[in-house]
Amino acid sequence: MGFFSKDIKTLDDLFIHTLRDIYYAEKQIEKSLPKMIDKATDPQLKAGFEKHLTQTKGHIERVEQVFELHGVKAKTVNCPAIDGILAEADEVSGDVDDKEVLDAALIASAQAVEHYEITRYGTLIAWARQLGRSDCANVLARNLKEEEATDRKLTEIAESKVNLQAAE
Repeated sequence: MGFFSKDIKTLDDLFIHTLRDIYYAEKQIEKSLPKMIDKATDPQLKAGFEKHLTQTKGHIERVEQVFELHGVKAKTVNCPAIDGILAEADEVSGDVDDKEVLDAALIASAQAVEHYEITRYGTLIAWARQLGRSDCANVLARNLKEEEATDRKLTEIAESKVNLQAAE
């Protein structure tokens, strides 16, 4: 498990570590979304990113609620995975002159972020249930539902127009 494995002895320890991971990820996403909003040129995509920024603030609050329910301090652990996904998103969208291609790149990057979050929330929900913490699982399930809906909406925007326009 790497350098932090000495601190992880139980499923509960792993749950807390992963909760801190997604907490870090959500906070980094909250910082990155305004840049994506500024870069997006498609009005529907821009509006979707703005909506997701509001949702992300709610995700952070819900994760904090789970920390409280679980009786542990809300804090982050570095998450190299989300840092890499966000760095790649910034790099890929950095020098794209064609606005339609830029929007397609932004959607692809945003979906990489969503898929990371979906895997983390799905795992946390399963572990919370295994630990007998349906209260925590239910709160986390609300975040998962919103992440999945955002992913579907991004696919819809991409497939209905942005990718078509980028291919012209």
